[in-house]
Amino acid sequence: MSAAGCFRGAAADLAMGARMAVGGGRDGWTRAVLTALGVGIGVALLLLAASVPGALDARQARGDARDDLRMGQELAPAANTLLVSTVETEFRGRPVRGRLVRPEGPDAPVPPGLTRLPAPGEVVVSPALRDVLDSPDGALFAPRLGGARITGTIADDGLAGPGEFAFYAGDDGLSTERGATRLDRFGGGLPGEGFGPVLMLLVAVIFVVLLLPIAVFLGAAVRFGGERRDRRLAALRLVGADAVMIRRIAAGEAAAGALLGVAVGGALFALGRQLVPLVTLFDLSVYASDVRPPLPLVAVVAVAVPALAVLVSMVALRAVVVEPLGVTRRGVPARRRLWWRLLLPVVGLALLYPLTGIRDDGSATTRYQVAVGAVLLLVGTVTLLPWATELLVRRLRGGPVGWQLAVRRMQLDSATSARLVNGIAVAVAGTIGLQMLFAGVAREFTTATGQDTSRAQVQVQLPAGPDTAGAVQRLVTAAGVTGANSTLTTIADAGDVVQLRVGDCAALADFARLDRCADGDVFLVQAPEAAAVAPGATLTVDGAARWRVPADARRVPSRPTPAGWEQREVLITPAALAGATLGELRAEVFLRLDPDAPDAVEHVRNAAATIDPTLAVTTLTEVRENDRFADVRRGLYIGVVVTLLLLAASMLVGTLEQLRERRRLLAMLVAVGTRRTTLGWSVLWQTAVPVLVGLALAVVFGLGLGAVLLRMVQAPVTVAWPIVGLSVALGALTVLLVTGLSLPMLFRLTRPDGLRTE
Repeated sequence: MSAAGCFRGAAADLAMGARMAVGGGRDGWTRAVLTALGVGIGVALLLLAASVPGALDARQARGDARDDLRMGQELAPAANTLLVSTVETEFRGRPVRGRLVRPEGPDAPVPPGLTRLPAPGEVVVSPALRDVLDSPDGALFAPRLGGARITGTIADDGLAGPGEFAFYAGDDGLSTERGATRLDRFGGGLPGEGFGPVLMLLVAVIFVVLLLPIAVFLGAAVRFGGERRDRRLAALRLVGADAVMIRRIAAGEAAAGALLGVAVGGALFALGRQLVPLVTLFDLSVYASDVRPPLPLVAVVAVAVPALAVLVSMVALRAVVVEPLGVTRRGVPARRRLWWRLLLPVVGLALLYPLTGIRDDGSATTRYQVAVGAVLLLVGTVTLLPWATELLVRRLRGGPVGWQLAVRRMQLDSATSARLVNGIAVAVAGTIGLQMLFAGVAREFTTATGQDTSRAQVQVQLPAGPDTAGAVQRLVTAAGVTGANSTLTTIADAGDVVQLRVGDCAALADFARLDRCADGDVFLVQAPEAAAVAPGATLTVDGAARWRVPADARRVPSRPTPAGWEQREVLITPAALAGATLGELRAEVFLRLDPDAPDAVEHVRNAAATIDPTLAVTTLTEVRENDRFADVRRGLYIGVVVTLLLLAASMLVGTLEQLRERRRLLAMLVAVGTRRTTLGWSVLWQTAVPVLVGLALAVVFGLGLGAVLLRMVQAPVTVAWPIVGLSVALGALTVLLVTGLSLPMLFRLTRPDGLRTE
């Protein structure tokens, strides 16, 4: 036959396979829909993962375009300059980005997202903040806007994401003396903090952990309907098709189903991206337009998924012999070999183990080696699961009827049940390894602040002013405040910087260890790294005023402030000043809040805003975490949640497809007297046994991956068993949920009409 004839024959076989993928009446369409849905969920996940870097870049670009921070830049007032003052606050744990603005001329720049600058008494807010202000919670935030009238909303190009809280308010009292920044344009700020080698390692492994389960499930989804396909191919052999034609027809059927799945995945992705703006996770939100995968990656997915389907189909056909009178796979399968299943994880370990000291090597080659090594190691869970399941079920005997039905089914074909569990097992293994790595390197990215939250929960520092006492009183009397420590401070020169602090004895006892105290006493506090001021020393205050330390001033040991500071100070009770002036005194206030009043800190912020909108209210915390590290961990949590949910949906589709293929057998068992609850237990055991084996393997490979990753960053190998238990529990819960949701389908398929055949 000529080459053209061979090509036409091959094309005809492929076309016949494509028609078989969607033909066969209602049964064929049901099979095609389930396959397309299973593949489509995986494709949607891949497209979503491919969109993440672009979405984050889009957020960063909008943030850069509105940047108004200027370091070391001084401009003269002009017609094109603008004064900006920062108002950084929070509302119920969510950050609020506020700005006060005052134009100095008609050509003052307008920030992105605004059509004009708000006038004094006007404010422009983000849509999310406007929703809060329009809600019953709005009264709790409104005082921070100073009674300004809302005149508009910030457009999308002026916000990092749709869920961001932000506002711009006009203020004609701004000046550089009050700390305002003068600028002539927005954007062009300083570059953000980069990722170090350890964080790049975390990012690389996260992508492996989140994407590998999707690839594993896609490999299982393209094999939906395998038993029925083999019977159809046997019928084709009966009417004269040879082995080569059978393979081409099978390839055409697999490719058609996968292409339909790609189309469904694209539709699911297009629908899902419209819902993205409605979700805010860990203060992170993006617009639908941000979720846009690069076209080259879209092309790769569109080509790779059908290619994977054809490859998996051809590999699966090697395990069966399709003859005119049937399929020999119904016989007892040969025992699986172990050696090659261990080869892949061993190669992965060989790639990862030599990479000690990655913190000094952040090269792209190293990251690729880490990614490939992690993939091969985690794939060991996939390759060993069918072998371990078969090894276990081969020895199981006896038990209730439902148990025996499940065991017999798994003894005949354990791979089908194992395939549905593979994705969950890989996800759990990767999560365990990553959590070990996060726990091992967390100390590098967290800092103990030394702050004592048992003594105070909030710190407010007030600038010098004509009514400092009244401002302090407003803070102290805010709702939810149960106690306060207020002192007045200033800086003096005694050959070196020393802080003067004025307060009563009860207040000063929070800053030094006082043996006794009476009004009129002066105490000299020695910092750990500096000598105390000498009694009788003369101090220069504010560069002009001079004050002499009394000769009877006593030296006392220092005590860290509630904010964690220890510094050289002179503690002064009011009577010791004896009419002397120390210039302008600032106030430092530490507040204790009622633990049963969750909105107490919000009332403090409102009180501070009535004093000065730019006044910072600092909540004390014992540990502070690196922002980049927190962002990476937040991305992991979001990715794991989304991946497990979509894998659960995919597993449900696969389970329903298996039940549909066996509906005549199930209906026949019910017809001869088997109770439906017995079949329900059978389905549960068929899922539970591979799950138990898969989770056991996941723990082993997850611990192995975590140990190797910790060695790479030269951190001690420790196991957080609660995290391991939680990861295993989430995986088990996902599978139990899928099994429970499949029971209604099981009971429907076991009705008498399930015996009907064509």
